[in-house]
Amino acid sequence: MITCLTDFDLRPRNTFRIPSRARLWIEFDAADDIPAVAEKCNATTDPVLIIGAGSDILFTEEVFPGSVIHSSILTVEMETLPYHQVRITAGSGITMDELVERTCIAGLWGMENLSGIPGEVGASAVQNVGAYGCEASDLIESVYAYDILKRRFIVLYNDDCNFGYRYSVFKSPEARGRYIIASVTYILSTIPNLRLNYGNLSAMVGSSNPTPLEIRQAVIATRNAKLPDPAVTGSAGSYFTNPIVTPDQFAAVEAKARERLGADTAVPHFNLPDGRIKIPAAWLIDHAGLKGVREGGAGTWPTQPLVIANISGNCTARDVIKLEQRITDTVSDIFGIQLGLEVEKAPASLPLY
Repeated sequence: MITCLTDFDLRPRNTFRIPSRARLWIEFDAADDIPAVAEKCNATTDPVLIIGAGSDILFTEEVFPGSVIHSSILTVEMETLPYHQVRITAGSGITMDELVERTCIAGLWGMENLSGIPGEVGASAVQNVGAYGCEASDLIESVYAYDILKRRFIVLYNDDCNFGYRYSVFKSPEARGRYIIASVTYILSTIPNLRLNYGNLSAMVGSSNPTPLEIRQAVIATRNAKLPDPAVTGSAGSYFTNPIVTPDQFAAVEAKARERLGADTAVPHFNLPDGRIKIPAAWLIDHAGLKGVREGGAGTWPTQPLVIANISGNCTARDVIKLEQRITDTVSDIFGIQLGLEVEKAPASLPLY
């Protein structure tokens, strides 16, 4: 079934809880509906935005001047495979955390470190969501989607998706808005595969032979200790991506950090397999003196400055963007590095006046 609503209130549909309305809201609950939805997209010159739970989006205008499309496909299929593997095919509209919980209860390994992520299954492939040493791309076998341009369903296998850090082919300029995802297929395991090296996760688990559900509980407890409760404070989770730099660029950042913070300063980092280095954006923001700062009703979260939150409960998109600009400019001035954004803006630009 397809539901079309005009002048649709988007505030409950974005985790920032920024007031905005869509000229047209289109929601579907079956893959068979998608071709008809796509025809509506092809028939208009207005902007078209495909969203999930709205957990990585900032609506920058009071009215989105086009159509917002949302999947409410909620099917889940499980298939037992050889070599202790299980194939999970989930509808794009299921909340990712609901799917993670179901797999953990079933005793399946792979998704437990992704617990607490508020987005939906479709967005897990678009954003290549990740947390605590795991990314969706580690688990995704394929994505079933409708190609609006070619007017047909296609299957994109893992290699086709061109996954990277918070990136996939769905975010590339040539493919943005081209595909409507119906389902995502993951491969999980019945054999334990513990990933507890991130932060204090190992200490939080407190068991030498934990179950997936116990690791899920530890991940959620760790997230809750440093992130805002989405039921109380609006945010889009991590607003910035962690910079990935060359060794020479890292050496320059560390030199600037030692000039500012002392000769013994060691910048935390992670060495990637391709030789590049990932620097925690939260550390850069914190040591630029920006933890807890505010612009209007928006502020960085006191225990996790990577998060810009709707502190007042009624902040505007302009508050958020002013704070974003202040953070990126300050970090660039101090450390000589430009922060990227994990959050998408819709529409993409908003004048700062």
